[in-house]
Amino acid sequence: MKRLYLLLSFLLLVLPGCDSFLDDKPDQKLAVPATLADLQALLNEHDRMNHEVPNVGEISADNFYLTDADWAALPNEQERNQYVWAPENLFPPQDNEWRRNFPPVYVAATVLETLPAIPRTPANAQVWDEVKGQALYYRAHQLLQAAFVWALAYDTETASTDLGIPLRLTTNFNERSTRPSVQDTYDRILLDLEEAVPLLPPTRLHALRPSRAAAHALLARTCLAMRKYAEAGQHADAGLQLQPALLDYNTLDTAANYPFQRFNPEVITEHFSWGVSLTLRENIARVTPALYASYEKNDLRRSVFFRPNGDGSYAFQGSYGNDSPFGGLATDELYLTRAEATARAGRVQEALQDLNTLLATRWRRGTFVPFTAQNAQEALALILQERRKQLLQRNLRWMDIKRLNKEGAGITLQRTVQGRTYTLPPHDKRFALPLPEDVIALSGMPQNPR
Repeated sequence: MKRLYLLLSFLLLVLPGCDSFLDDKPDQKLAVPATLADLQALLNEHDRMNHEVPNVGEISADNFYLTDADWAALPNEQERNQYVWAPENLFPPQDNEWRRNFPPVYVAATVLETLPAIPRTPANAQVWDEVKGQALYYRAHQLLQAAFVWALAYDTETASTDLGIPLRLTTNFNERSTRPSVQDTYDRILLDLEEAVPLLPPTRLHALRPSRAAAHALLARTCLAMRKYAEAGQHADAGLQLQPALLDYNTLDTAANYPFQRFNPEVITEHFSWGVSLTLRENIARVTPALYASYEKNDLRRSVFFRPNGDGSYAFQGSYGNDSPFGGLATDELYLTRAEATARAGRVQEALQDLNTLLATRWRRGTFVPFTAQNAQEALALILQERRKQLLQRNLRWMDIKRLNKEGAGITLQRTVQGRTYTLPPHDKRFALPLPEDVIALSGMPQNPR
């Protein structure tokens, strides 16, 4: 299996290939995938399939800040540019988040192209279906994460003309990459996930393998980004019907460097950002003071999410089971998504029930007083505030800012570095980050307007 994976990794790096080259095996000792076990082994490569979530959206959002000295000490100009929303040169050539995002899409295409050659029989039907469902899930996941970073927020009025993300649906390297619309991008994500739902097992066999609950959770996230709130709520509910468990933060060791156990009960499917930049490592990123102050004294997230730096500032330590930012699907997100959808539908008590069910597990035992609201608008404000506080560094805040500004939130981002103030107003074109320049040069695809 290692030989099989080495071959696929090799092919991923060979961009100027031709059909005859791809038809020939470089070494007869190297195999090509031919069985369901081969395909499952490709999907089991979790370092590639689960741990390649782009993290640059989190760097661009408003949950942390850098001191002038730390900003100046960043290892390259690209990271400094990311922090101040520069219009170009945000990614180093060759090794960047764009290039790490798309290999799982290629693996998914390999699986989906190979499956029709393997007969589906009564004996293998369950495994056959699950392999297909996993491939569809992984492709949708990576396309959605890319859309959050490199495309503008979904807007029904402009989605058919806004630039989306390349939809590499085959393994043919001779096909030139193009940029379909945002509408086409989201249509493909929805189509893949809706097809995946009935193919996957209801709940996780392991947190590194997608389940039906995970597909519903990803559909909920997708619909939320599209501001299709009723559908987001329906998929969040479907996911929670399959996996409703919440972790009681009272059981955590607040003195631990990383208090959360990997694969804890809230995790539906694990994804991480292994390639995270220096900005979010080694206590360099400091939590915004106003955000830290918003956690009340009996809110256990104050101690399990943050650790003091010794100078009055705080660093984030609340990733779900690793020192890299968690970008997976978890039940806490589903409770918040269902609560938001219900509040937007005017069902205040249902929305608050979901919010309070979640928060009761976050407060010191015996101190939580359920939240109340006089109307749907007040309930929605509470839910959005708690969404930001609970889903910190989950690679979701950037998307949330973009979609909420479409709702009229008017969120303006501002950072001051060495006496100069940088501002990102609502609806600015820089909310779609520029594609790496080397990708533009190689592919000829249009760059995001600045």
